[in-house]
Amino acid sequence: MKDKTPLTPEEVQAASDKFFPLFDIIHRQMPEDASVCDTLDVMENVCKLAQAARANEPVTDFPFGFKKKDKENQENQEE
Repeated sequence: MKDKTPLTPEEVQAASDKFFPLFDIIHRQMPEDASVCDTLDVMENVCKLAQAARANEPVTDFPFGFKKKDKENQENQEE
């Protein structure tokens, strides 16, 4: 179900705080004559590539099962 309530200024500010640093990373590397639309198009493709890279990374530091218990025991022994 879609929420039809208007966004609050705080929600927009939080989204802006996440978006613009990412935009700036891409925009700084674009040619001088690149438009904002060009930057957004490249940003979309770079973000897809980053998501694919994240999906292919092996998860090595995720405690579960007996490894979780071993990690908890080590933390308790250190205290």
